[in-house]
Amino acid sequence: MAKAKKSQRHASALKAHRQSVKHNERNRDAKKRIRLAMRAVTDAASAKDTTKLSELLAGASAALDKAAKSGALHWKTAARKKSRLAKRASQMSLAGAAAKA
Repeated sequence: MAKAKKSQRHASALKAHRQSVKHNERNRDAKKRIRLAMRAVTDAASAKDTTKLSELLAGASAALDKAAKSGALHWKTAARKKSRLAKRASQMSLAGAAAKA
């Protein structure tokens, strides 16, 4: 005998919705982590804190790589953001070194 329907919706549609909610939450968390890490790097660069800058830059790169690995970001987007962040950090730190001299 056929399985009795408990609702008018397809079971696959219900499962897809549950999955989309989980994925949306995971992606939002990953993107927020990236935003905060990138902001910390730019703040450290503008404060001319070179020791903290390298540590934060590595953390931001790791956050971008993890987001790309999980599918929250495309891998080329993550690479582009890492490249631009490193370029901006080096420019700010060089400007800070020139101002000190």
